[in-house]
Amino acid sequence: MGSKHRFPFRSIAAIAMPLALVATGLSGCAEPFNANVSRFHRELPAPQGQTFAVVAENPRNAGGLEFGQYASLVGDQLRKLGYVAGDPATSDLVVEFDYGVDKGRDRISMFGPDPFWGPWRGYGRGWGYGGGFGGGFYGRGWGYGLYDPWFNDVDVTTVYTSGADIVIKRRSDGQRVFEGKAQAVSPSNRLAYVVPNLVEALFAGFPGHSGETVRISIAPEKKK
Repeated sequence: MGSKHRFPFRSIAAIAMPLALVATGLSGCAEPFNANVSRFHRELPAPQGQTFAVVAENPRNAGGLEFGQYASLVGDQLRKLGYVAGDPATSDLVVEFDYGVDKGRDRISMFGPDPFWGPWRGYGRGWGYGGGFGGGFYGRGWGYGLYDPWFNDVDVTTVYTSGADIVIKRRSDGQRVFEGKAQAVSPSNRLAYVVPNLVEALFAGFPGHSGETVRISIAPEKKK
């Protein structure tokens, strides 16, 4: 019979660590901005010159310069479709817009479960907005971490959950004709980066199939 060999735990750990570092290094590559987009619509008028006005769903954003910058992105998308910007007091359509990003959570990128790996959980609670049709979100996630005493230096990546809501109403009767929500998890918490991507995702293939959730990928943020 052939002899059996046992590798001491420390030897196995020495082999596993370089693999973990390779996996972590690969995860650092630039990835596209992926957003999950849900849209619902009913009696949404085909764009034939109807006027619209973008307003803040959250009163705290009303009149703000930052909100105005992001609202202009929504307006640009609507104009491309054939709608016309109008006065908030008289426009045919009222477009309520909201956005935000949470406080982030830590994530460890590893190559999968292993007998020497134990459970690790990351949890993040951040902003909750009451707009759109879902009313906010909280970041929540899990991964795998090491509980072995020899592993005490593990790279951790912070990721952030961001979201944007759009609700389009007819001014004449206040009836909702479109609801859209985009949510994404990315390494960036800069609103100046995530909000334009979320808006672009919301209007990709607009208005989309009602009740369908799709994954939209946007090119990654360029390194400065």
